[in-house]
Amino acid sequence: MAVVKFFPSGKSIQVIEGTTILEAARQAGLIIESPCNCAGICGKCKVKLDSASLKNVVQHNKYHVSVEEAAQGVVLSCETAVAGDISVEIISKQQNKSLKILSHGKSFNFELDSFIKKKYSQNEDITYIFAGEHTRGTENGNTERDNYGMVVDIGTTTLVASLVDISTGTELQSVSALNPQAVHAQDVLSRIKFASEENGLDTMYSSIISEINGMIDELSKTNAVAKSSIYEVIFSGNTCMLHLAANVSPHSLGKYPYTPEVYGGIHLSAAEHKLDISQLGIIYLPPIISAYVGADITSGVLASQLHKKEGKTLFVDIGTNGEMVIGFDGKLSATSTAAGPAFEGMNITHGMRAGKGAVELFNVERDGSITVKTIGDIKPIGICGSGLLDIVGELVAYGVINKNGKFVEPEAEGILPSLRERLVKIEGKTVFMVSDGVYLSQKDVRQVQLAKGAVRAGIEFLLQSKGVKAIEIDNVLIAGSFGYHLRAKSLINIGLLPAEFEGRIDFIGNTSKSGGHAFLLNSSYRGEMESEVKKIDVLELANYKDFDKVFVKCLGF
Repeated sequence: MAVVKFFPSGKSIQVIEGTTILEAARQAGLIIESPCNCAGICGKCKVKLDSASLKNVVQHNKYHVSVEEAAQGVVLSCETAVAGDISVEIISKQQNKSLKILSHGKSFNFELDSFIKKKYSQNEDITYIFAGEHTRGTENGNTERDNYGMVVDIGTTTLVASLVDISTGTELQSVSALNPQAVHAQDVLSRIKFASEENGLDTMYSSIISEINGMIDELSKTNAVAKSSIYEVIFSGNTCMLHLAANVSPHSLGKYPYTPEVYGGIHLSAAEHKLDISQLGIIYLPPIISAYVGADITSGVLASQLHKKEGKTLFVDIGTNGEMVIGFDGKLSATSTAAGPAFEGMNITHGMRAGKGAVELFNVERDGSITVKTIGDIKPIGICGSGLLDIVGELVAYGVINKNGKFVEPEAEGILPSLRERLVKIEGKTVFMVSDGVYLSQKDVRQVQLAKGAVRAGIEFLLQSKGVKAIEIDNVLIAGSFGYHLRAKSLINIGLLPAEFEGRIDFIGNTSKSGGHAFLLNSSYRGEMESEVKKIDVLELANYKDFDKVFVKCLGF
């Protein structure tokens, strides 16, 4: 047995020798991010050991640890086994509270006709609570005015919770947080795998409910709203996230024929799921389109009114997953691709989520001057998704990255001097210095290529399936918290979107949440969207033998 002591928390735990540092941290109830779920490929679970501790560990993989980091005692916690007593410093670039997460999104005008209604009976001096046509229960006295609901956008990476006064339709406040499941597994596929293992589902389910309860507590206290006056919560998220939030194994989503166990359009008991609202409360799951096109996209279709738009409109939600829907005069077709975590700053050398110090904007002017903007306007400590696409987009546009995605040599002709001086060698490999200590590597560019190639290939197949060319699309709607912070210029520069889309792109924000508001405040949209979802033509790209060829073609800049 060996003792592992963690700093700065001061927690200690005794473990069997051979246990990894990451496993020891989890046993101690401490969080070290491991987006790749211990596959040793993301490099995000780094910790620091003193010289004495380094002698009491066995490192199995040093690939993601630089020479400079290794000299400082940095190791990968998932690839480092305990062989004696050690002290571990948990190092983190950001805290959950500093995350910049978009909470607003496009919506439309609608009448208030909520599913939850309250009616006071003066003769009995009690208030009846109705859910649709059914009586949920009663409360003593006149509590008719106290009627609140919530919408929780359950993203793969982030959560947004919104408290709404059902009586008036007013949003009182929204708060955001990191999805706690992301510390165990970053993307949907790794989360399906994790939840399919022993105790995995319980870990995923309990962590998300606990985080949502924390958000409920914060919202209720800040707005002086009793939790017992919150009667309904809308869970808007992708198919896997809704399975995990409903405590249903997503195992079937990971194997052919990729059939969901939960299809949405249902109500769950809030009490049974230990949600800290009224004991009479319910949870509504909007209808799911398919295994990989979830209720968040249903909410997006509702919020953007895509199913009622004339002409040809393309809706794209860019994030850890790339989901897209094309509308031809209201007739919808949908598909999805696994973009991976690069857009969230994961698998990137200096990648991080959108927290303070993250480069979120990078721009090169015609005179060669460079603008680097960070969240919080402080010294850069890493690169978030929007900054990553800006950097790559500008380097492609100015010839620093060629069409194959490779850095040109510093002495190459035609490169602006301000860009040339930032092309340097680190450990014999060319990198681009974004700022002091923060750089973009060749591997990072490849990760962007893979992510953007997947989304672009999905768009190409969706257009091809309808026999339409990019130039014929009237409007492109970019949805999602991540998508809202992007620039059309960068998306076109890297080829994630066709050049023909220029001038037709609208960024419509967090429509998963704004669509969830519509579901909460007007019950008629539940039946409407349940019916609409059944009409959507879903393209399963795995069934197309040419997808690999199109994907490879879409990797180029």
